[in-house]
Amino acid sequence: MVAVVVAYNRRDLLAQALDALAAQTRRLDAVLVVDNRSDDDSAVVASEHPVGATVLELSRNTGGAGGFTAGLAHAVEELRADLVWLMDDDTIPTPTALEELLAARAAYPGRVALLGSRVVWHDGREHPMNTPRRRPGASRNDVALAAAVSAYPVRSSSFVSMLLDARAVRFHGLPVADYFIWNDDFEYSCRLLRHGTGLHVPASVVEHRTKAFGATDADPGERFYYEVRNKLWMLLRSSALSGEERVLYTGASARRWALTLLRSHARGVLVRAGLRGLRDGLLRRPRRNADVLGGAWTGAAEIERLEARALARRRAA
Repeated sequence: MVAVVVAYNRRDLLAQALDALAAQTRRLDAVLVVDNRSDDDSAVVASEHPVGATVLELSRNTGGAGGFTAGLAHAVEELRADLVWLMDDDTIPTPTALEELLAARAAYPGRVALLGSRVVWHDGREHPMNTPRRRPGASRNDVALAAAVSAYPVRSSSFVSMLLDARAVRFHGLPVADYFIWNDDFEYSCRLLRHGTGLHVPASVVEHRTKAFGATDADPGERFYYEVRNKLWMLLRSSALSGEERVLYTGASARRWALTLLRSHARGVLVRAGLRGLRDGLLRRPRRNADVLGGAWTGAAEIERLEARALARRRAA
């Protein structure tokens, strides 16, 4: 059981996250911190923390997507994890967060690809940035089975506390590192859950200590580029969605983008960023994970091995 924390320039929050991991009622076997070339001393904070974390230092900032891809590959390939618990450095788990996830997994009468926690802001409100998508069309039996373990079935989940079964990773492969930020967890969880089971466990609670309370569509500025490009990559280049879901999510995305523009105080910035995202989303494909991380991390061979074996398993299935 390995926790993977992706860190970038938030040393104080990282220390709090590691304190919270050390205080879990279910002890972790290992903690892995992926430092995305922080300008502060995040890597030193992680290496000196009493939790005894392994620190994987990247030579450049690869975004959350790159950090989770590298961390997940290392946890599964080198640390031989059977379960991997993913989170950002501003995620502060309550003491029983992991215990509750594992209890629901153990009690559920079937294989579960991933489980997610209830994510709140520091004042206890449900955080809108990390709202899971309930599984549409879930059968009464699936809903009842999940309810019996105090959970409900979901179609997607967030990297802000996602517990992954390594068997699902070894079959489906890794997140798409080229997303850099935004929609990487949406694409990856949807890919794992297209034919798999995912559970949201409200009893497992983590705090997401973002600076502001709101979703990613709250005037994102230049980052709107990643929202548009990555959503198009997901809709056009990923196997995560069915045909019907692509139609539905295309409409939902267009509506979301329109509302973001209407609410923005810097529409010119958003229009320019959105047009660049539209161009790259339509004309480019995501690069291979090994190519994205090859210059930033010496462990790119771990990615090659894991993804080659995953492809072979999917072809044999």
